[in-house]
Amino acid sequence: MTTAILAIDQGTTNSKAVLVSTDGEILSRGASPVGIEHPQPGWVEQNPIRLWQSVQEAIAACLAAGPKVDVLGIAISNQRESVTIWDAATGEPLGPVVSWQCRRSAPACAELSAAGHAPRVLALTGLPIDPMFPSPKMRWLLDRAPAGHAVRLGTIDAWLIHCFTGGAVHACDTSNAARSQLYDLNRQVWSDELCDLFGVPKSTLPEVRDSAADFGVTKNVPGLADGIPIASAIGDSHAALFGHGAFEPGDGKVTFGTGSSIMTTLPRFIAPERGITTTIAWSIGGKPTYAFEGNILVSAASLPWMAEMLGLPDVQALTELAATAEPGGPGFVPAFVGLGAPYWHSDARALFSDITFNTTRAQMARAVTDSIAFQVHDVFEAMSAQSPTPLGRLYADGGPSRNAFLMQCVADTLDHPIIPCDAPEASALGAAYLAGLRLGVWPDLSAIAALPRAGDTITPRHSDTKDRLRVWREAIYRSTVSGRSSMSE
Repeated sequence: MTTAILAIDQGTTNSKAVLVSTDGEILSRGASPVGIEHPQPGWVEQNPIRLWQSVQEAIAACLAAGPKVDVLGIAISNQRESVTIWDAATGEPLGPVVSWQCRRSAPACAELSAAGHAPRVLALTGLPIDPMFPSPKMRWLLDRAPAGHAVRLGTIDAWLIHCFTGGAVHACDTSNAARSQLYDLNRQVWSDELCDLFGVPKSTLPEVRDSAADFGVTKNVPGLADGIPIASAIGDSHAALFGHGAFEPGDGKVTFGTGSSIMTTLPRFIAPERGITTTIAWSIGGKPTYAFEGNILVSAASLPWMAEMLGLPDVQALTELAATAEPGGPGFVPAFVGLGAPYWHSDARALFSDITFNTTRAQMARAVTDSIAFQVHDVFEAMSAQSPTPLGRLYADGGPSRNAFLMQCVADTLDHPIIPCDAPEASALGAAYLAGLRLGVWPDLSAIAALPRAGDTITPRHSDTKDRLRVWREAIYRSTVSGRSSMSE
């Protein structure tokens, strides 16, 4: 019987399951939607039970679509910075999954910043104080949890590990811990200082393990035998970087999705500046690999929104219309939930700027597609200013990376070649490779780097990017100024 690794990619909008052979090939896929709720403006949450159900449905679809296999191990990649809470004894959820997109902790973050804590938090965690990160969300969940329960807190990998193991294991990996804002990146431990600052008891937090590690075995998971090892866990953006084989300092990737994550590997820990973050990309054998990262809050999510606004049937029709746009046109800032890297304005507002009677539908479509490329450009500009190594190979993954027009816009804007991944499931593949490393399927990183993965390189070409960037920067200014003005009224 064929042997394979079952990789789970639990994302913001969908849960995916992928069977990966020991040759590194994808044998089958399955997916199931999760569902997102917006109980108040700026609040974004999900149901933890529904999230786990969607993973089970994705697994069932994947196994039904593929050949009969002997599942060697489970690999997990997950949406990051989302966090939930559950009863330590029963596993019953005691609150929602508070999404990485959620801004409900903005007041708490503002208080902490006003009190002068931001520089110290940045020095310990590589992260700015911002509602995106889990620590103040954890405090929010604790404050609203029913009394009389011993609780567990965790990022989505910890919740899935709990579910896969029947509650036997409360653990997460270093990449997810590094995004919690409670983890000391240099010492690689939960920080007493940070836990005290954010009001999160260390006793509620998961044990931190390597990205390729023993996370327990399956128990009572429909469709899977008991006793299958969970051999890896890693944040989805980190998993994509690993899946590309971006192991050399300066190598990087852009993951396009609801938001976007831009990462480049580093030779050592470097405290971040200019609005980007430093994180642990993964850890193997107790040794961390560090990376710069820039998190874009809203990226490709703006495309279906704009397609609907223009009465177009789908995103493909939108990008085809954008490709016909004449030079000039408006700027668009997708600050629907504020702006992430490198600006970090939680009170910024989405807007179009420089619209005139001559503005066409095609130019408005182009402004939206440009906003994806321009946000990536601004993050890389900030990274390049402080990186000890030049930008090396640059990979792209996620569903939008299959759109040739959009990827050409990114290459033109960056003036740097990009390599879209042939398989859009880069996060699932990265998690599978880590699990295979743990299980002895692949002996080392060199064997993983040799696996086939890259698509055709897209080279930059001459364009009017400079003029479009000028309009973009004016739009960014207006977005942040109007956001501050509205908050002060």
